[in-house]
Amino acid sequence: IPVSITDAAGRAVTNLKLSDFVLRIDGQPAEIGELSRSETPVRLAMLFDNSSSVLAAREFEKKAAIRFFRRVIRPEKDLAALFAVATITRLEQPFTRDISAILNSIEAFPPPEGATALLEGIVMASEYLGEVEGRRVIVIVSDGDDTKSDVTFEQTMRSVQMGNVQIYVVRTTGFENYIRSGNRRGNANVRQLAAERRMGEFTRQTGGAVYLPIDEEELDEAFEQISAELSQQYVLSYYPENDEGKRGQLREITVEVKGRPNLTIRTRKGYYVR
Repeated sequence: IPVSITDAAGRAVTNLKLSDFVLRIDGQPAEIGELSRSETPVRLAMLFDNSSSVLAAREFEKKAAIRFFRRVIRPEKDLAALFAVATITRLEQPFTRDISAILNSIEAFPPPEGATALLEGIVMASEYLGEVEGRRVIVIVSDGDDTKSDVTFEQTMRSVQMGNVQIYVVRTTGFENYIRSGNRRGNANVRQLAAERRMGEFTRQTGGAVYLPIDEEELDEAFEQISAELSQQYVLSYYPENDEGKRGQLREITVEVKGRPNLTIRTRKGYYVR
């Protein structure tokens, strides 16, 4: 269970011990088997939107992806993979520690075209991440819109939670709106608002975050925050008990820090019993 903790000023809290944490499963206190820090390797999959809907933000997206991999991945520890999302989702670069291989794959992307099967891409990446051990992270670089998927939001969320995946979203909508209208929000339509709610719920349920940069400076800030968070997380290990009779059901997770109600705690909200 990856846990990110910040104080009232937004600074990471990094000095907590196992005895400071309270873990509850379905509201009942549960024993934490182990507390580790960010030395746990990251297994990261980026979903890069290469559909026609992001044509205006294409170069911005490419710069975003390249900067991200250069900043975040630790070649001595982490593995990263790259998916391109359009009418279908394709694995462009399987897991590798070689950042240059991923950057070459980004530069070699064909021109954006087609619809956006983003939810199907999230399911595919979740299943791919489920094959490896470590902290499983999906970073979505997209406007968040879906125009093609045959899976529902609920089915996608279940796949994410089954895979124990944490989701971060770098939405390109702010950049697109800004270059068109000079306004960060623009005139959001119903579809864009629905996409915003979906991306927000994915991150809320998995302990991630949504970023909406409008320029390269804000893009750098977003990646700095994701990088800092992944390098400063606590990882709680919980050995499930009383799962018999609950197969296929969602069990709710809550995490608290004793005597520190002023802290902001982000973590996944539940897990499915296999």
